[in-house]
Amino acid sequence: MLDAAAALFADADSPQAVTMDAIAAKAGTGKGTLFRAFGNREGLLRELWARKLAALRSGVEKGDPPLGPGALPQERAVAFLDALLLFKLKNRHLIRALEFGPGLLQSEHYRWMHGLLQHFIERAARAITEDDAGYAAHVLLAAIHIDLVEDMMAGGLSPASIRQAQAAHVRALISNARRRR
Repeated sequence: MLDAAAALFADADSPQAVTMDAIAAKAGTGKGTLFRAFGNREGLLRELWARKLAALRSGVEKGDPPLGPGALPQERAVAFLDALLLFKLKNRHLIRALEFGPGLLQSEHYRWMHGLLQHFIERAARAITEDDAGYAAHVLLAAIHIDLVEDMMAGGLSPASIRQAQAAHVRALISNARRRR
């Protein structure tokens, strides 16, 4: 069922075009089976996101630096946001459906991304307050909201230039926080 949903989202012109009926038909199962397995469309989206996000989580937890353990926190923050941006670009229709769905900021996945990024910022800037690091993490994650990224690309920015600007922004934010101590 998740493979069918992933294929439909990858091929869709719009995430709204992917319905539970379409997923059930593609999976060769009944719509009721889909609802019993996931509860609702948001539950299916969260499960599909978790499945696709597993490789990124693994890279953060036990991968090689700069994303994995062993790198400086500032470089991990840069690498994490870069990997997340690439993940979003690769899965843009799924991400679009998730980012415009209810409860994104309360989702387990967002809380993981935010908490991890906040941790990297706190460790890199050392004297930054938890509240400031939390705010900075929200701002950095907002900057890679898929709608904004797609708008920047439509305006002529390449993914490479967005990645470069994002890395510079993270480094500047942390450097500025260090200077304020």
